[in-house]
Amino acid sequence: MQAFLDTIVNWATTTGVRIIIAIVILIIAFAIINLVAKRLTKKLEAKEKLDKTLTKTLIYAGKIGLKILVVICLIGYLGIQTTSISALIAAVGVAAGMAINGTLSNLAGGIMILITRPFKVDDYIVAQGEEGIVEDIKITYTKIKTLDNKTVYLPNSALSAGTIINYSEKDLRRVDFDFKVGGNDPVKVRDLLLDICKQEDKVLADPEPFARISDFGQDNGLRVTLRAWCKNEDYWDAYFNLLDKVKASFDANQIVIPYDNVTVHIKND
Repeated sequence: MQAFLDTIVNWATTTGVRIIIAIVILIIAFAIINLVAKRLTKKLEAKEKLDKTLTKTLIYAGKIGLKILVVICLIGYLGIQTTSISALIAAVGVAAGMAINGTLSNLAGGIMILITRPFKVDDYIVAQGEEGIVEDIKITYTKIKTLDNKTVYLPNSALSAGTIINYSEKDLRRVDFDFKVGGNDPVKVRDLLLDICKQEDKVLADPEPFARISDFGQDNGLRVTLRAWCKNEDYWDAYFNLLDKVKASFDANQIVIPYDNVTVHIKND
């Protein structure tokens, strides 16, 4: 019994103390890594010249790598052979990789997105039947926020292989309208539309706005097409401002907007 107690005391004063020290070091190291990563992210995001997408991804990968390194060092400190642990981790990784083939596809897709850069954080995109502002790009998925404030997580494998529409990549966007008019001088309509574009401060003078007849085939009128350019960030303001002003101008100048109607003939026997 005395020998057993001596063994317990010896283990507690040697290995037990090492375990406690390792746990304390682990907690402190993880807290420091998280704090440094958080502050570094904020500091780098404040610099406009740096890419938010690449910055977040690299900091996240570095944080995970440092935590794994701390764990391996503490395992060696406790006297456990790190060589066998590393081999075990590699074997488990291979087995897990074979079991989660979809995750590996997402991983490869995330790498391709970071390399080819079809979009970045804060871009407005349409992909996989969803559209919204890119909030974050992880190594396996991309998070976007829709206009009605929903969060959508898109797998990177589908994103990298599918069609992506990026509305934020170019500085300028074009606003397109088709107006139906009936029984009016099309030249007058065109001049009114161009004057409205000149009065709207969100519409650019260069490239020059375009307004012409685009179709004679309407059953109850002509189709006049209006195309105007604006800055990317002013698109929706320009869109709705032009609609409001066109309606007011058409009403003031007696421009008829023909609406579809149905004539019903009732036959009485």
